[in-house]
Amino acid sequence: MGNNLSDELRQLQQEAFDYFLNEVNLANGLILDKTALNWPASIAATGLALACYPVAVERGLMTREAAIARTLATLRFFWQSPQGPEPEATGYKGFYYHFLDMTTGRRAWQCELSTIDSALLYAGALAAAVYFDAADAREREISEIADALYRRADWQWALNGGATVTHGWKPESGFLEYRWEGYNEALLLYVLGLGSPTHPLPESSYAAWTSTYRWESCYGYEYLYAGPLFTHQLSHVWIDFRGIQDAYMPGKGIDYFENSRRATYVQRAYAIENPRKFEGYRECCWGITASEGPGPATLKSKGIEREFYDYVGRGVPYGPDDGTLAPWAVVASLPFAPEIVLQAIDYCIHQAKLKTLNRYGFKAAFNPTHPGEPGNPYGWWVSPWHFGLNQGPIVLMIENYQSGLLWNLMRRCPHITAGLRRAGFSGGWLSATRPSLPADRAFS
Repeated sequence: MGNNLSDELRQLQQEAFDYFLNEVNLANGLILDKTALNWPASIAATGLALACYPVAVERGLMTREAAIARTLATLRFFWQSPQGPEPEATGYKGFYYHFLDMTTGRRAWQCELSTIDSALLYAGALAAAVYFDAADAREREISEIADALYRRADWQWALNGGATVTHGWKPESGFLEYRWEGYNEALLLYVLGLGSPTHPLPESSYAAWTSTYRWESCYGYEYLYAGPLFTHQLSHVWIDFRGIQDAYMPGKGIDYFENSRRATYVQRAYAIENPRKFEGYRECCWGITASEGPGPATLKSKGIEREFYDYVGRGVPYGPDDGTLAPWAVVASLPFAPEIVLQAIDYCIHQAKLKTLNRYGFKAAFNPTHPGEPGNPYGWWVSPWHFGLNQGPIVLMIENYQSGLLWNLMRRCPHITAGLRRAGFSGGWLSATRPSLPADRAFS
């Protein structure tokens, strides 16, 4: 990124944060999932926004007073919104529906009550509670509501009588058939569920989850396998896994942070080999993850018939892969492997010009193999949208790389440290953190 490396990262961070400044309902704090017409809010994007506001205050992107106002509006909405088994509620058993109407805050699209998206919302709320710690009445209210929201979640209910946590629930049909299996973003979910002082997951549920892990060797790197790149990043947005290990990792000789570093290098190695011969893939052009794409469509490109997908969990090395890359997922690996990530960010900015004509930094995805619409300014397909779920990790992982702000905040969150300990984590910074939990308190 040349001599302006730090400046360009700061600019990218600010542009990504502008999404949260603008794509919001100020009355309830809800953040738009996607910049498409009549689209609903995403509780995950809203949780990311809550974590981004402290960064914005520290970086001069908004005043502390403005951040307090937004955070309070968000937390008050979730605390006061209807909880119950009715199909049009906002949540149930302390969890929330994946998508909510931007105006009413009620369930949208008959979507599921989502355990992972609720976890991302709680993580954002807890980050806000740690940051806004002044004696001022409004900052105390942030801490009290965030704590109350977290304590209300019934993690034991979310087990549905099984060993591992379910993906979610619908009032029309009950629990979803899927449970969290294999290494993925559920690492954060389990830490939060285990740390609950009211309805905690049993420690056996974490062991049941890690028993489904797959350890593999790809391109000379041994690592805990998960295909999409975001699965190696999302839990790390909040938790600093450097130097701490659970029962699984000592036998492998690494920690989860090193695992994510290796997964990042696997992505690059896959792009260099480019086994499916897509356009553009090389050492500075990678980032295969769950993302939107140019499909569904089948097109012939340079004599090869290609199948292109819409939103799908693209992954490395086993696919699916249709040539679609996500620049935000490259940025979110910045703390793990800056020596290769900075080169890829530089490519996205200066050669692929993926910030050109874009209001919020990088668009969600691009595909150099797909021609896109005739006359498009890039010469290949570029997503027309921005997603809140993509913007948050850009803001937060640039900050963790440069200052460790969110990591340091969450080290001070007693629920996170309690969850890590109950999951069997020890060593490193966790050993130096005094185990404690706040006194029980009721908020109404």
